[in-house]
Amino acid sequence: MPTFNLTINNKKHTVEADMDTPLLWVLRDHLDLVGTKFGCGIGQCGACTIHVNGTAMRSCLLQVSQAEGMKITTIEGLSEEGDHPVQKAWLEHDVPQCGYCQSGQIMSASALLKNNPNPSDEDIDAAMNGNICRCGTYVRIKQAIKTASKL
Repeated sequence: MPTFNLTINNKKHTVEADMDTPLLWVLRDHLDLVGTKFGCGIGQCGACTIHVNGTAMRSCLLQVSQAEGMKITTIEGLSEEGDHPVQKAWLEHDVPQCGYCQSGQIMSASALLKNNPNPSDEDIDAAMNGNICRCGTYVRIKQAIKTASKL
């Protein structure tokens, strides 16, 4: 089985996996980074969103063989203390209900704010498009992103 050297949350990891194994399963099953969730497996729901070289990406669509040499950040690496401005705003606006989609939502929102610290409503809608919240907390998500942009 091939071996892959990955940089995840600023730490080096060596994993053995089939070349076409989705990075999602390497994160969850090999490295016990279970904050990244499986939702649909086809890149449509956003539950598995991570940062790859600073860009929000669906980890279910990225094969482990493609991830070598990339800087990968999961929800666990966004902030060791859970005090990233987006995480703080999420709590302030009481965004989570079931919570299943929240790591993907937070990773998409934090990537947006890194690249656009003062997004318009249209910018937020575009960046968050495809992140499905089955509980329908979209209004609170948008409010939290606006609050985080001020933190």
